[in-house]
Parts: sequence; C-alpha cells; structure tokens
Amino acid sequence: MKAINVTELKAHLSRYLRMASRGALIVVKDRDEPVAQLGPLQAQALSWRDRLAREGRLRLGTQNWGEIEIAKLDRRVDIQASLRAVREDPNEVRRR
Repeated sequence: MKAINVTELKAHLSRYLRMASRGALIVVKDRDEPVAQLGPLQAQALSWRDRLAREGRLRLGTQNWGEIEIAKLDRRVDIQASLRAVREDPNEVRRR
C-alpha cells in the first residue's frame, strides 16, 4: 500500500490511476490525514441465484414466468377441507 499527498496525486494522476488499475492500493492524504483510497474496482456482488449458478450448484431455468396464464377451475375448491385432509394424511396430495 502506498500513501501520497493530494498535491502528488494531482501532479501525477495518470501514473497513480495506472498503478491502481494494476492492483495497487493507494491512500490519498490531505495534511497527513487519510481522505481517500484508490484501488482496483471490487467485483460487483452477485444475486444468490447468479452466485449459485456460477458455482454450479443451481441450473437457471428458461421459463418466462411473465407469459404464464393460470387457468380458472371449473369448480370451487374448499381449501380448508383440503388442508385438513393433507394434515391428516400427507399422501392425500398425491391421490387427488
């Protein structure tokens, strides 16, 4: 890590930007107080889906969920009765 004053940075900005792009970390001081830090860009944080896909732990789907249409049922479903049936026998879901 290199420490420089603001005047040095202003005089040789291109040199320090090249150093930072190559991975050097540069602390900029104003009157011997650190005020800024120059360095290479940090990799942007990935979403959990992208991170798992990159690690090979998740395969991203190709379905466009915005185009899915949900069909209306032709009869009413008693949700409470269905939940009771599943609580009593979890295999009930597979029978219907």
